[in-house]
Amino acid sequence: MKRLRAVPRWFARRFGYARVICLLLLIAFAALRVADPALVQELRLRTFDNFQALSPRVKTIRPVTIVDIDEKSVADPKLGQWPWPRTRIAEIVDRLTELGALVIAFDVVFAEPDRLNPALAAETFPNLDEATREKLKALPSNDQVLADAVRRSRVVLGETASRDVRAEPDKTLPETGFAELGDPVPFMEPFPGLLRNVPLIEHAAAGRGLFTIEPERDGIVRRVPMVMRAQDVKMLALSFETLRVVAGVDTVRVKADTGGITSIGFGPLQIPTDGNAKIWVHYANHDPSIYVSAIDVLEGRVPPEKIARKLILIGPSAIGLSDIKTTPVYAAMPGVEVHAQVLESVLTGSILTRPYWGIVVEFFGAVLLGLLVIVFAPRLGAVTLVLVGAVFASALLGVSWYFYKQHRILIDFTYPMLSTTSVYLTLIFASFIREQQQRREIRGWFAQYMSPVLVEQLAQSPEKLVLGGEEREMTIMFSDVRGFTSISESYKHDPQGLTALMNRFLTPLTDAIIARKGYVDKYMGDAIMAFWNAPLDDREHHLNACTAALDMLDRIDEVNREREQEAAHGGHVYIPLNVGIGLNTGIGVVGNMGSELKKNYSVLGDSVNLASRLEGQTKEYGFPIIVGAATAMAVKDRLAILELDFIMVKGKTEPEVIYAITGREDVMYSERFQLLRNLTIEMLAAYRSRDWDEALAAIARGRKKDEAKELAKLFDLYEERIRAYQQNPPPDNWNGAHALTSK
Repeated sequence: MKRLRAVPRWFARRFGYARVICLLLLIAFAALRVADPALVQELRLRTFDNFQALSPRVKTIRPVTIVDIDEKSVADPKLGQWPWPRTRIAEIVDRLTELGALVIAFDVVFAEPDRLNPALAAETFPNLDEATREKLKALPSNDQVLADAVRRSRVVLGETASRDVRAEPDKTLPETGFAELGDPVPFMEPFPGLLRNVPLIEHAAAGRGLFTIEPERDGIVRRVPMVMRAQDVKMLALSFETLRVVAGVDTVRVKADTGGITSIGFGPLQIPTDGNAKIWVHYANHDPSIYVSAIDVLEGRVPPEKIARKLILIGPSAIGLSDIKTTPVYAAMPGVEVHAQVLESVLTGSILTRPYWGIVVEFFGAVLLGLLVIVFAPRLGAVTLVLVGAVFASALLGVSWYFYKQHRILIDFTYPMLSTTSVYLTLIFASFIREQQQRREIRGWFAQYMSPVLVEQLAQSPEKLVLGGEEREMTIMFSDVRGFTSISESYKHDPQGLTALMNRFLTPLTDAIIARKGYVDKYMGDAIMAFWNAPLDDREHHLNACTAALDMLDRIDEVNREREQEAAHGGHVYIPLNVGIGLNTGIGVVGNMGSELKKNYSVLGDSVNLASRLEGQTKEYGFPIIVGAATAMAVKDRLAILELDFIMVKGKTEPEVIYAITGREDVMYSERFQLLRNLTIEMLAAYRSRDWDEALAAIARGRKKDEAKELAKLFDLYEERIRAYQQNPPPDNWNGAHALTSK
C-alpha cells in the first residue's frame, strides 16, 4: 500500500504537480463529453449556427412557392382579416390548381367550422324572412365548398400536435403505411394532443402532415422532425408528407438501430436523421422571391411560372398571424418558410448530418491533443507555445469547416479546443503561481533599493482595467413620473418631504425591477433606467422586463392608494403619481464605462435611445407602457399587446412598429382586450391604406364601443393626423409611418 501511495508522489515529483492536475482535468473533460450537459451542447450548437451564418446554403433551384397570407392580403377588403371565408380559400386552391401546382400544403389548420357558413348565418341573423332563411339553409356550407376544391386538387392539410391538449383520435382517416427496419417508435417525438381540421375537409385531402416545430432550448430552430407520434399515431411532418403525396407512394421507410432512428425515406429517397427522426436543416438566406401574396393569386396577378410544377405552401406572415421562428441564418423567419427550407434541402440533397463517427473523432481528438499539450507545453517557450496553440486551433477549426463546407457534415471543434485550452490554461496558471513566488522574492530583493510603490509596480502586472464592454442583445427600460413638476411644486416649502416621496415611489419601482432579474443602471431625478440580460444571462429578458413594467404599475397604484388615504386623514391635497414606461430590445454595448477615476456598469447603443424615446411617447398615445417591435414579438404569446403605430423616431432612418402592453395573460384572453385589439386593427388598416373616410368611420365606431375610453387618446391622435392628411395628403411613397418631431 505504501508503494501504491508513493507512485503518484513520485510521478508528481518527476513530471510536476501541474501535469498531474492536467491529466485529472483531461479525464474530467472526457467524462463531461460523455455526460454532454446543456452548456457543452449549446456551445456546440452555436458553432454550427455560426457555420451556417457564415456560409448558408446556396439555392440552385426554387421548387417551392409560398402563397403568403400577408399584410397586403388581410388589408384588402375582398379578403379582410383572418380567418377568411372558406369559399375564398377554395378559390385560391382552384386557382393554384388551374395554374399547375404539383401539390398544395397548408401551414394553417381549419379546426372549427366556418363562422360564415350559410346555415349558421340563417340561424344567426334575426331579421331574415323565412324564404331567405330557407334558401341560406339549402346552400352548401363553406366547408363543403372548400372540401370539394381540396378533393379536385392534391392538397396536404396541416395539423398541429400538442403536449397538453388531448382529444379523441379520428380512426376513420387513412393512415400512412410505415416499413420499419428496427424499432423506431420509442425514439419518435411523442405528443398526447392533436389539433385536426374539420372532418369534412380532412377526409377530402390527399394527405395530412404535422407542421409542429419545437425550437431548441435557446429558441432557435435547427432540427425539424420528419415523423412524430401524435395520439399514438405515427404521422409525417408537413414537408415530408408533401413529398410523399407528390411521389404518389403510400408507404414510407424508417430505419432505426439501438441508438435511435437513422433515416427516413421512400423509393430511392433516403434522408439521414438524428436519433429522434429530426433532420439538421441546411438553411439558405431568407428568400422573399419565393413568396407571392394570396390576394395576387386570387386576382390573377401571379406569373404562371411561379406556380406551375411547384410545391405550394400556404401560410401566414402578417403581424399577429405568423409563427415566427429564429433560425441560424435569420432571426425572424416565418414558420412556413422553415418548411420550404426543409423541402429545398431534401430535394437538392443538402441536408446536414452529424454521424456517430464524428463524435468519436471529437472525443479522441480532445484526448490526443490534451496529452500532447501536457507533454510538450512545459518544454516550449512562451512565443513557441502561442504559435503552436494557434496552429492547433486553426487545424481544429479548419477540419470542422472543411467537413461542413465540402460534405455537409457537422463536426464539433469546440469540445477538443475547450478541453485542450483548459489543460493549457491550467499549465499557465501553474506558471503564474511560480511567477507570484518569484515576485515575492523580487519584493524582498529590491525593497531596500526602491520605494515600496515602485517595487509593487515592478512586481505586479502593469495592465489597467480597459474601458469598454461586450455587445449583446438586451431589453432596456426607461420610466418617468408624469406631472412630477406639479408634484414637486407642492413640496417647494418641504424639500425633505419631496425627498421622502421620491424614496417612497422609487423603492417599490426598483424592487419590481430587481425582482424580475433587472439591473438598475441609474436614477435621473424621478426617472429610472434599467436593463435586462446583463451582467447575467436572462433567456426571458423580454418577458421579465415587460412583467416588471406591469408590476411597477401595480406598485405605484398601491402607493397612490396609501397617499390618498393619508391625504384624506391629513386634510392636504392629493396628487396621484402616474408612470410612463418605455421598453425596447436590441443590441447594446454593456460594461464598465466612465473615466479612470469613476466607472459605472452601463449600456450604450441605438436600442437604448429608442427605449428612451418610447417612454416619452406614453403621454402622447395614452398608454403607460409602450414597447418596440422586437420586445412585443417576443412576448406576444404571453402578454396582451396592442399595436399603436408605425413611427419614424427623430434621428433614426428606419421606422419602427410600436405596441402597448395592456396586461398579463388573463387580460390577453379577455373579451374586452379582444375588442380593443380589433378596434385598433380596423382603424389602422384603413389609415395605412389611405382610406381616410373609412378610418374616421372606424374611429367613430370605436368610440362607441370603447366605453371605458381606454382608446380615447389614441383615437384623438389619429383623428388629428387624418384631418391633416385630408388637407395635405402624404407623398405617394408614404408607407404609413409617422415621423416624430421631438425626442
